Amino acid sequence: MGTEIERKFLVTGDFRPFAASQHRIVQGYLTTNRDCTVRVRVMDDKAFLTIKGKSSEDGLERAEWEYPIPVADAEAMLQLPGIQSLAKVRFKVPIGGHTWEVDVFEGANQGLVMAEIELGSRDEAFERPEWVGEEVTGAPRYYNSQLLTQPYTCWS
Repeated sequence: MGTEIERKFLVTGDFRPFAASQHRIVQGYLTTNRDCTVRVRVMDDKAFLTIKGKSSEDGLERAEWEYPIPVADAEAMLQLPGIQSLAKVRFKVPIGGHTWEVDVFEGANQGLVMAEIELGSRDEAFERPEWVGEEVTGAPRYYNSQLLTQPYTCWS
C-alpha cells in the first residue's frame, strides 16, 4: 500500500512559462464515496486504475494504489453506463526540488486551475511559487470526484 501526501492550491498567476511538460487526461470514477474512490485514467498513451482510501481529517493524507492497465481497457471502462468523466490538461512544473502538477480543467469545470504537490512527509518543506494562491487541501468541493456532480461552472 502506498500513502499519498498531497497539498492542493488554487492557481492565481501564470505558471506556463515554467512548465516542463503537459499531458491530456480523461478520467472517470467507477465508485466514489467518503471511504473509497476507484478511478480509471487515460493520460496521453497510458492508462491507470487507481484506488484511494479515505482522506485524513485534514485531507492531507490517504492510502493509494495505482496500477497500469491497457489503454483499450481504460477506454472501455470510461464508456460503461453510469461512469462520469472529466477532462483536463496537466502541466508538470519543477520548482525547488519538487514537481508541481497544475491541472487546467475543461468542459463543465472550465475556468478551474489547481496546483498540487506531493510530499514525502506531512511536514516536508517546499517552495511555494508566486503563481500559487489559496490552499484548498481537504476542501471536498475541489476533489476531482466531487467536480463530476458539482462542476465548477455551477458554483455561485
